[in-house]
Amino acid sequence: MKRIVLIIMDGLGDRPDKELQDKTALQAANRPNLNYLSSQGVTGLMSPVSFGIRAGSDTSHLSILGYNPHEYYTGRGPFEALGLGIDLKPGDVAFRANYASVKNNVIVDRRAGRIRNTEELSKELETEIDGVKFTVKSGVEHRAAVVMRGHGLSDKIADTDPHSINSPPLNAKPLSEEANFTANVINKFLERSRRILSNHPLNKNLISEGKLPANEIMLRGAGTMPALPSFKEKYGLNAACISGTPLIRGIAGLAGFDILNVDGMTGRIDTNYNNIILKAVSSLEKYDFILINFKGTDIAGHDKKPELKKQVIEKVDYVIAPLTKMLNDTLIVVTGDHSTPCSYGDHTGDPVPILFATDGIIKDNVNTFDELSVSIGYYKITSNDIMPLIMSYSDRSEKYGA
Repeated sequence: MKRIVLIIMDGLGDRPDKELQDKTALQAANRPNLNYLSSQGVTGLMSPVSFGIRAGSDTSHLSILGYNPHEYYTGRGPFEALGLGIDLKPGDVAFRANYASVKNNVIVDRRAGRIRNTEELSKELETEIDGVKFTVKSGVEHRAAVVMRGHGLSDKIADTDPHSINSPPLNAKPLSEEANFTANVINKFLERSRRILSNHPLNKNLISEGKLPANEIMLRGAGTMPALPSFKEKYGLNAACISGTPLIRGIAGLAGFDILNVDGMTGRIDTNYNNIILKAVSSLEKYDFILINFKGTDIAGHDKKPELKKQVIEKVDYVIAPLTKMLNDTLIVVTGDHSTPCSYGDHTGDPVPILFATDGIIKDNVNTFDELSVSIGYYKITSNDIMPLIMSYSDRSEKYGA
């Protein structure tokens, strides 16, 4: 049986970009190690969740790991909160949150200039309203999690994030009668938060420096804590996760993965790529399965920066060189969780390239890893097919039938 390293380059898939001479970031990147890995196994295109679906990182990662999101997905908020170390209880309602910049009641930047170090803002927003306690914890850059704890709460709440700029921030709206109380309490929380944020010294300093303030907190992805079956029980694998992204840490942690910390891992473009791979290689002495998530490709896609996305791919390619020498006893899988084309700036339903590389398996004669080259590869699959293929190529699958 072989060990497994699954590398997910968040938002990897792309479309041709004029800035890159009508190439995708992956096509334009110098990627000798990814090309080598594609030549040492089978490749293809993978559609996250299902064909044509604009999957989120939450639903796609669940599906990639073998958890049907139609069965286990309750909203992004709980995963974000768990990944930030908030101890969720039954009945809690969790949200993913963005700090945003608002001017004249219109959103001018949904990410507040990708502000960092918002911990003091989050601490000031924690409160109790009508018997409901609000816990707020900062994540990577502009992201945060908000958790409500109290009686009579419902997660049937529409997002207060309009998901676009040049729009006013929204108040919470109940999606069912049972959520009326919850929506009313959230709106009181938002009113209080706006007052605090607009008067906070951090934001006043940002404005004085000509920078965007984080004067709005927008909530989305309401949900309650799901119950995921243990990954080890499902697959018999001792698994660990290496990611600086709270969402991914939350999903993996709930599935029973050990969450590994790495010096210099930030969950941003400036993460320490080399340390992440070194940690993965050394951890294979203890674990059968290592999940690695690199967020930088997705950030560059959302920011519409194709050259930056190309550079992130090249950084990943450079540091994975040690993995190319481990194929005798290790299965290397590389893919994305969805496409985030730089020309579009958000997730699309485009498929993403995938490769399975290890010694002793049939090769499909694809020697270049990019969206177009792997289209002639062995597979046209969805994310639901990944874990069965991983189990098969690592010589761990059980026979179906006699």
